[in-house]
Amino acid sequence: MKELLLEMEQYAKEKNVPIIEKESIAYIMKYIKANNVKNILEIGSAIGYSAILMASASRDVKVTTIERDEIRYMEALKNIKRCGLDKEINVVFQDALDVNLTGVSYDLIFIDAAKGQYKKFFEKFQYFLAPGGVIVTDNLKFHGYVGKKEKIESKNLRGIVEKIEMYIDFLKENEEFDTEFIDVGDGISFSKRKNENK
Repeated sequence: MKELLLEMEQYAKEKNVPIIEKESIAYIMKYIKANNVKNILEIGSAIGYSAILMASASRDVKVTTIERDEIRYMEALKNIKRCGLDKEINVVFQDALDVNLTGVSYDLIFIDAAKGQYKKFFEKFQYFLAPGGVIVTDNLKFHGYVGKKEKIESKNLRGIVEKIEMYIDFLKENEEFDTEFIDVGDGISFSKRKNENK
């Protein structure tokens, strides 16, 4: 599996596919083990890198991961099968905002897809969080651009950074959730419902 992960890292680099930073996924895997996380929902599979690592963090972890890009979806399926984790990981080919979920809940929901849609993802999927569960969001520093948008020349990039900054404010001001911001990798956050027994 180590070899395959290295291959995936190389593929991501060559094809410019964003995958999670090693420090961030290591932190999340530690959390999965320590908190007995069983059911995970991932928004944004890319090539399956983080889903594979989360599924292998602990026994009987099940991951449902959603990807809307067909090439990445096919790549994720292939990689997951090669790891022998196709029974643990279910890959859904659809736009996450169009996915209809019923009768399911997750111990951990991982948001790592279109940055401009983070707030929409959070608002939609918060209802599928199990009691005591956590919503984890990646890329909150966005390669160091967050908080420095006046230095960004590209209008498109500035727009993305603005949306991430608005999302961070939304997390800070959210009256239903307590959010902890962790300075590892590209910046991650852990949001838990308030007033739940720890």
